[in-house]
Amino acid sequence: MKELVEVIAKALVENPEAVVVTERDSDRTTIIELSVAPEDMGKVIGKQGRIAKAIRSVVKAAASRSDKKVVVDIIDA
Repeated sequence: MKELVEVIAKALVENPEAVVVTERDSDRTTIIELSVAPEDMGKVIGKQGRIAKAIRSVVKAAASRSDKKVVVDIIDA
């Protein structure tokens, strides 16, 4: 899942080298944290959060085969 989020984010931003994706696992949940450059934050979130919602939907669909819940958090750098 980490690689999927990284590929999507790098395609959206102007500074792909500033994209940092970390993954934390717990019992039934995987948390993926996405950090981008401050000037690229709007491109990742999109108008009214539509791009962020789309990223979360794609990751949720990709994770549907496993029994784990996947959460994508977009954090400020």
